[in-house]
Amino acid sequence: MPMNLLQQLQHDQLQSQTRRTFLTGGMAGLGSLWLADQLAQPAAASSARPTPIDPARPLLPRRPHFAPRAKSVIYLHMAGAPSQFELFTHKPDLQRLHGQDCPQEFLEGKRFAFIQGTPQLLGPCYPFHQTGDSGVWLSDRLPHFERVIDKCCFLHTMRTDQFNHAPAQLLMHTGDQRLGFGSIGSWVTYGLGSENQNLPGYVVLVSGGKVPSAGKSVWGSGFLPSVYQGVQCRSKGDPVLFLSNPDGVDAKLRGRVIEAINRVNQRTHQELGDPETVTRIAQYEMAYRMQMAAADAMDVRRESQRTKDEYGAQPGVESFANNCLLARRLVERGVRYVQLYDWGWDSHGAAESEALNGGFADKCRSIDQPIAALLTDLERRGLLDDTLVVWGGEFGRTPMRENRGGREMRFIGRDHHPHAFTIWMAGGGVKAGAHVGETDPIGYEPLTEPIQVRDLHATLLHQLGMDHQRLIYPHQGLNQKLTGVKPARVVEEALA
Repeated sequence: MPMNLLQQLQHDQLQSQTRRTFLTGGMAGLGSLWLADQLAQPAAASSARPTPIDPARPLLPRRPHFAPRAKSVIYLHMAGAPSQFELFTHKPDLQRLHGQDCPQEFLEGKRFAFIQGTPQLLGPCYPFHQTGDSGVWLSDRLPHFERVIDKCCFLHTMRTDQFNHAPAQLLMHTGDQRLGFGSIGSWVTYGLGSENQNLPGYVVLVSGGKVPSAGKSVWGSGFLPSVYQGVQCRSKGDPVLFLSNPDGVDAKLRGRVIEAINRVNQRTHQELGDPETVTRIAQYEMAYRMQMAAADAMDVRRESQRTKDEYGAQPGVESFANNCLLARRLVERGVRYVQLYDWGWDSHGAAESEALNGGFADKCRSIDQPIAALLTDLERRGLLDDTLVVWGGEFGRTPMRENRGGREMRFIGRDHHPHAFTIWMAGGGVKAGAHVGETDPIGYEPLTEPIQVRDLHATLLHQLGMDHQRLIYPHQGLNQKLTGVKPARVVEEALA
């Protein structure tokens, strides 16, 4: 298959220009030139000039705004929002006040998903103990994670303004609670491209049996070109659906088919000038190159038995453990952004399988060993310094018991809580063993400056060498940013 097809696109287009194609394609071409020029403008804070995007090869590596601390990201999202009070937030006063009515000051004027009336305060459901070099408090639900806790930096005053799952997940991963905005991974690959042209720059892996409540929009590209959207891969069967050749079709024939399709797409681009046509050509060629590269990268059977045992990985099944191992294999091969979603953390207490004293413990067991193995494995291979690992949910959980109109509940659960929750990061230039932010004695409100979602996004981009103010995309007459229009700060306290 001739790989210079895209490179010939602009030359062929000029030779076949007509008045109609000039008028329809001219504005798109001028817009592309303007965007490349804007992205290449020097900033006062840095003399680095980002590499202009090649429209024919939009995933080529691009120069960052300044020297990065991390080259790739592995984001572990626990869909449904795990309770910080059963994991990382040790509050002796909350334990002492367990069973007492919640003070009205925590209820008046507040919005909750389910709480009605006056709920009781709920102490931790599991015992805490001090561990690590710094004597940090940790619950007994994560015995494997305890071994690597000193590698992590905890953000205890995360805050969001969304308390329902879907909009909170959208805000956490796209910077906006509405549909139609680009996900973090899309912004990262748009800004930096990818080191490996035979694999997607942005890969998504899902476990727990379902996608997040917000659906696949949480890894969409929104108004960014669709070439930057996440590619969902599987840990069993073909890594990507329809990646294998159909019966009777060999690699040579498949290459000829893609070549023919791309010539049709090239002609369409010449006539209409739609930049998405260039994206379609790039995606077909990527799919062709992925046939060998993806099959190798996504095959955990190639790992030693010792490594598979460390993660608890089992080839041929969909699991969080397999996905953690695949995440390491992908960043090892130059994939820029790997997003893991693990569904099933919505611990309301409506049924034992969902409650803090039932299903929550099962979910903790499913992630504990793989996460510890991931951090250990990355460090052993010299990858942790260049890989930023992020863990968290879309919001936190309330310090009071769920109370639905005073109805007695057999099982224990907590309501959604946007005001203060915990996220941790590791590797990628963050300050190992640090704890940023402090909450009140029952963990309801921050006592120190809250860390907004946009602050987390600004910090993540900063570690990758990008200034969130300069990473822009023109859309609807505005220079859109991942961090939006409100002020955002890099959380310097979390950085080494």
